[in-house]
Amino acid sequence: MFSLHGTGIGGGIVVGRAVVLESRLIDVPRYRILPEQRAAELGRLDRAIDTVRLELADLGEQLPADAPPEAQALLQIHAMMLDDPTLVEQTRLAVESHGQNAEWAFFAQVEHLAAQFEQFEDAYLRERGRDLTQVADRVLKALAGSGRRLPERPKPGDVPLVFIAHDVAPADMLHLKQAGGFALDLGGTASHTAILARSMNVPAVVGLNTGSLLVRDDDWVVLDGDAGVLMVAPDEIVLEEYRHRMLMGLLERKQLERLVHVPTATVDRVAIELHANIELPAEAEQALEAGADGVGLFRTEFMFMNRDERPGEDEQYEAYAAAVIAMRGRPVTIRTIDIGADKPLRIDDETYDPVAAAANPALGQRAIRYSLAEPDMFLEQLRAIHRAAEHGPVRLLIPMLVHGHEVEQSLRLIAQAREQVFERTGRVAPEVPVGGMIEVPAAALTAGMFARRLDFLSIGTNDLIQYTLAIDRTDHAVASLYDPFHPAVLQLVSQTIRAAARAGKPVSVCGEMAGDLEATRLLIGMGLRSFSMHPASLLRVKREILRCDAARLRTRVSRLLGSDDPVKVQAGLKRLREN
Repeated sequence: MFSLHGTGIGGGIVVGRAVVLESRLIDVPRYRILPEQRAAELGRLDRAIDTVRLELADLGEQLPADAPPEAQALLQIHAMMLDDPTLVEQTRLAVESHGQNAEWAFFAQVEHLAAQFEQFEDAYLRERGRDLTQVADRVLKALAGSGRRLPERPKPGDVPLVFIAHDVAPADMLHLKQAGGFALDLGGTASHTAILARSMNVPAVVGLNTGSLLVRDDDWVVLDGDAGVLMVAPDEIVLEEYRHRMLMGLLERKQLERLVHVPTATVDRVAIELHANIELPAEAEQALEAGADGVGLFRTEFMFMNRDERPGEDEQYEAYAAAVIAMRGRPVTIRTIDIGADKPLRIDDETYDPVAAAANPALGQRAIRYSLAEPDMFLEQLRAIHRAAEHGPVRLLIPMLVHGHEVEQSLRLIAQAREQVFERTGRVAPEVPVGGMIEVPAAALTAGMFARRLDFLSIGTNDLIQYTLAIDRTDHAVASLYDPFHPAVLQLVSQTIRAAARAGKPVSVCGEMAGDLEATRLLIGMGLRSFSMHPASLLRVKREILRCDAARLRTRVSRLLGSDDPVKVQAGLKRLREN
């Protein structure tokens, strides 16, 4: 028996047999194409791309009624990559001008683009490079004439199958949608594979590095999607223990489902709002099924990724409207684009280079700084958001505020966008509440100023922790120092909550801390009354809230926050969770 450790995506525990999928890596031939043969070679490339496009379209048409709502959107994103001129046109040019064969020309361009994605600091963007290589894998196999050699779907009643692979594309995960679990060498929490695995609610672990090389077909395995562990060839005692845990997990899931329609309130009847974070319009349906009170954070960056030109106003409007309509009257908080510096956009055929843009992209022209520097783009997004507000309650969230003048400039542009909607459509767009993200220590320390000028605040704990502790949590060398419960972080979060309360404005936490069960009682004691998290975390957090006594926690948390000693704070947090 041995164990491999990676990043858990959730889904509980599964005990089953391993199925090791073939590696995506294939031999890519390289040879010269004579001038008179190049037209035929281009035709071969076009046929391969058309074949993959039809594969993805067929998968979309064959999706069953119970397919995760993210499935169709992810297939569309992969299909969009096949139309990317940066990929296809450069490949065609290499064939036409340099006589490269289609496989090598395509592979070289994919490697070039994937290397650019690898340089990004942002985890979400790095994972988009994996989407590109997954699509390329399909095209290369179509060029080679090989099919998708995937095992048959497991039949009901069979021993659960745990698929072990170097990587699995979302499209292939859909083929294997009845799988017991997935264990992958590559990937992170922001990958589309991880997003889909969460929506399928199956155990999944990514980032195992060498799992596909060390595990053999038909090995007994235990996959713990919560702890991020894959146990290989465990003895019978371990198997029995985890079979029991798996059964308990299934029972727990059924118990949690009963809480969907239960009002969220503490023991002493303090009402709490639970909202969902989404990245794709289709995820709104999952949020609704989990009983979310609304969408607390709709990340709009997905629309601007993996494309040669930015989305137009109408395309953005349709995406935002789809999420608003899906939520059936529950509020949707749309964050304006959080991009720039280390997140390049192609605008007017020019690419913003992350290295040339800033020496330190995390401290560069990103989020609202980028939007204010590109007012035409910003107004386009603001008009789309105002138009979507005609379909239901919408709130607008401005990311990474630091200065008061950023608020004033944003409010002027928001008012201008609303006027433009009236001028162009003849309809008066609804006024939308405007909020600010508190994710920089300077903003937390002056949260009162932002609370007075805005309608609500939202604390982005992911960036707040990173900036407060000067730690890039994606850097393995310092990842162990990333501590959401550091006294300085807790003071900033608490101070922001108090500032919003004094101004009479609502405040929420929308970072990962909101979905962390270890933080639930702490945040309730700080006075937080609104959480926003991934839909998969909602019911567990709700169960924890139902057990809380807000008044009692307020006194205990106040004492805990009085200490600046990390050891004492950790001890206090432990006692808080135990009682």
